[in-house]
Amino acid sequence: MNRLKDRIAIVTGASRRRGIGAAICEELAREGADIFFTHFKPYDRKMDYYLEEDGDYPNELANSLNKMGVRVGSMEIDLSLPDSPQKLLNEVEKQLGLPSILVNNATFSIDVDYKTITAAILDQHYAVNVRGTCLLTTEFAKRIEGLQCGRVINLVSGQDKAPEPGNLAYVTTKGAISAFTLSIAPHLARQRITVNAIDPGPTDTGWMNEKLKEHLLPKFPMGRIGQPTDAAKLAVFLASDDAEWITGQVIHSDGGFWD
Repeated sequence: MNRLKDRIAIVTGASRRRGIGAAICEELAREGADIFFTHFKPYDRKMDYYLEEDGDYPNELANSLNKMGVRVGSMEIDLSLPDSPQKLLNEVEKQLGLPSILVNNATFSIDVDYKTITAAILDQHYAVNVRGTCLLTTEFAKRIEGLQCGRVINLVSGQDKAPEPGNLAYVTTKGAISAFTLSIAPHLARQRITVNAIDPGPTDTGWMNEKLKEHLLPKFPMGRIGQPTDAAKLAVFLASDDAEWITGQVIHSDGGFWD
């Protein structure tokens, strides 16, 4: 359909074959958008779901997107550093041009409860999930001022639907992004920049074992567990002109998941 032809999209956190970030890159490219994605191997390697075969996946993703007929750029970057938003946007403009779509997908997540949470762990979550997302969004908005067309899409969790007591640092910082989405949207609407958030619910991106899948499946009334493409298809819609009247929303695209 090429709904996004001649537009440049940034997608952060696209480093794993089964990840939501990679799926979003692919769906945006199918609609004609040029793609610039970020990745950060030092974080992925610490996760128990990390697969050695994903080590070179950013290069594979870039090649795959190129074959879809779009321009592609990428960089490895630590989004927890305060100067990362400027560095990232400078590189996007250098390689591809001025972007009009920003998907804040990169995240930091370590399961902690009230007994194990520490200041250091909370700060690690804050640096990526809150500061990184907020500063990248505001820098993006400042750079495209006057373009009269922009889309910001944030990925959040289901923290405003149900409690997640064993994941305190993550849901606290993702909750901040839900609030940020609602509060910045009216300001950026004046520039015709929409800001929305997607809560994809539990998604099978490689972190679920079979026991967990069996536990979660009955909570999905549609009879299956969420897949990365579910979130990606919604991201494409929110990035398109069809969604120009939608802003300041946290959309629970989770197949009716309940807990």
